[in-house]
Amino acid sequence: MLTIWYGGTFDPVHHGHLAIARAAADRFGVPVTLSPAAGPPHRAAPGADADQRAHMLDLAVAGDPRLRVDRRELRRPGPSWTVDTLRELRAGLGDAAPLALLLGADSFRSLPTWREWRQLPELAHFIVAGRTAGDDAGVPGDLPAALAVVAEGRWTADPADLSTAASGRFHALHQPLRTESATAGRRAIAAGDPAWRDWVPGTVAAFIDATRLYRDPL
Repeated sequence: MLTIWYGGTFDPVHHGHLAIARAAADRFGVPVTLSPAAGPPHRAAPGADADQRAHMLDLAVAGDPRLRVDRRELRRPGPSWTVDTLRELRAGLGDAAPLALLLGADSFRSLPTWREWRQLPELAHFIVAGRTAGDDAGVPGDLPAALAVVAEGRWTADPADLSTAASGRFHALHQPLRTESATAGRRAIAAGDPAWRDWVPGTVAAFIDATRLYRDPL
């Protein structure tokens, strides 16, 4: 069975994250595992600590059998390099088990900045969820030249193809487009703008209120 791994800072988790995860779960007919990063190397330090972000994920996925939370990156010291996580997963699953990394198109375009990024397609498939209408219509555009070369010939529109090989194939995920972003959410909370409450599950909003997360101006 295909394993789908969705890593990120989730600072905080919002409906956009959940829409991507659920779209992938429905498209491939398997659960999606969401994994909060402990120390993300490609962005500023999170506004909530690792345990708080993981707890918000627990609250967000509660009652949905399609979604799971994994804390392995929180238990590993140092930056949360994706290549290390995929190697750990691959060691547990075995060389022949299908494994896919779920990520947004913006993150996919930044792949050449990731640690040992050329090794990633050897460890997993890629499921790429678009944020813009153009991305959602198919293969993401405006890819860096090096990434375009690596991705050439790997794209498949058939989700079943990802279950017939262990790694190396790319699939563009068609999903409902949403406008939420964690950055905008944190800014709205700090500014006292109540709009953020519509961007996160009610249980997550209640936790943010109870802990007074993100109240400091950015």
